[in-house]
Amino acid sequence: MSEASLLMKLREGDERSFRELTNLYHDRVYNTSLGLLQHIENAEDVTQEVFVEVFRSVSGFKAECKLSTWIYRITVQKSLEHIRSSRRKKRSGILMSLFGKEDRVNIPGDNSFYHPGIRLENKEKSAILFGAIAKLPLNQRTAFTLHKVEGLSHAEIADILKTSVSSVESLIFRARQNLRSLLAGYYEKNLR
Repeated sequence: MSEASLLMKLREGDERSFRELTNLYHDRVYNTSLGLLQHIENAEDVTQEVFVEVFRSVSGFKAECKLSTWIYRITVQKSLEHIRSSRRKKRSGILMSLFGKEDRVNIPGDNSFYHPGIRLENKEKSAILFGAIAKLPLNQRTAFTLHKVEGLSHAEIADILKTSVSSVESLIFRARQNLRSLLAGYYEKNLR
């Protein structure tokens, strides 16, 4: 089914078309959110939120961009909202702990993250890499994840983030520099 006919049926509320859309994009949405959130349960929650949002707002989708770009935008938006919300909860939990009202809130991402697609022999290295990626500023983390984990081109990322290709290139370049800096100690220690 073409994107145009799928979109038309979705706007009509066709349930089978929505299932087809979910089957087409589920893995991409999940992998993108997992790469950004680095927590399996949170990625599953965000994936569900993305498809709820797609279902609710498909009638307002004006097709100014590709359907996949629109879905990636929603995925990135929902993932970043989740990250920001977790940070607020973490700060709130720390403050409450300081005043003795509640124990510190345990925020996912504090532990080592193992991406389920990584081979067993590379789990330690991937945990270190994903830990460093989690320390990147959100805009760099997003661009880097979309490019390296999802394999999207700079032009596709620019469409998703509503920015220029040169801005995306700059974000990815700075992300690489920051990762080199963050990982320098690990490689110096382990390459001896």
